[in-house]
Amino acid sequence: MSDQAEVPLHRQCGAMEAHHRMLESDPSFRKNQEDLEGQVSRRMSMRLADMGEVRVTPYVINVVVHVVHNIPEQNISMSQIKSQIAVLNRDFRALNPDKSKVPPVWKGLTTNANIIFQLATKDPQGNPTNGVTRTKTTNALGFGADDSVKSNATGGKSPWNPNKYLNLWVCKMTGGLLGYAQFPGGSVSTDGIVINYKAFGTNGTAAAPFNLGRTATHEVGHFLNLRHIWGDTPDCSGSDLVDDTPNAQGPNFGKPVFPKVTCNNAPNGDMFMNYMDYVDDDAMFMFTAQQVERMHTTLDTTRASLVS
Repeated sequence: MSDQAEVPLHRQCGAMEAHHRMLESDPSFRKNQEDLEGQVSRRMSMRLADMGEVRVTPYVINVVVHVVHNIPEQNISMSQIKSQIAVLNRDFRALNPDKSKVPPVWKGLTTNANIIFQLATKDPQGNPTNGVTRTKTTNALGFGADDSVKSNATGGKSPWNPNKYLNLWVCKMTGGLLGYAQFPGGSVSTDGIVINYKAFGTNGTAAAPFNLGRTATHEVGHFLNLRHIWGDTPDCSGSDLVDDTPNAQGPNFGKPVFPKVTCNNAPNGDMFMNYMDYVDDDAMFMFTAQQVERMHTTLDTTRASLVS
């Protein structure tokens, strides 16, 4: 039986909900985040002084996809999984053809993050694997942003060693959520990314307007320490901690028309085509240079063990 007629999908990310919960409950996570921000500040200062080293070789990350399903429809195909890995490899190397749609004023900021994602070929015990696990769950209602999908004990699948693998869970999600990620520095028992099976990859169960794989691109951004471009406040007071993304009042949805001016950011307005906004998949197509610096700092420090 299909559940396609349930809560309609709407660009909604649970990463900041999970982030604030962890800040309140885990003092070590708060300290780790503070330390990482210090590393980011030092790296940015070195870049501005033209003293920073530029990495040439790509960062390579091994991925394990945990498919948690209650009905056959949710047990997505290998083709759908591979289509999502292909999207990540295009988007994080700025090889996506739709980057041509970036307004001319920001084309020079569109940056190759130089990250390669590959499905794992060995499991934690060293045995051959296709990089996919499949778990039949009795949870017919779906999973929220409470990390329950990340544990065998709560109907999900416990992670492989997050210091060696990017754990990516695919499942039915409640409340119209498309996904959420854990920011760097949190518990290894819950580290990774969760994606709605209707917003994963480019074929199979992927449903328009979230069928171009950009939900995973957005969530990997959070996993590598990127914030939403509006800073998660509704009054222009927030910050995504990145100087080359204009301040924005709030999330943009659908397919905005350039320029979309808020927060006194005329004439160019919001950078709504950034992967860290809430627009439809076919309306987001770029990371900026300083967003890439934040991700690289994470991969050189807090998540260094993840790089193959």
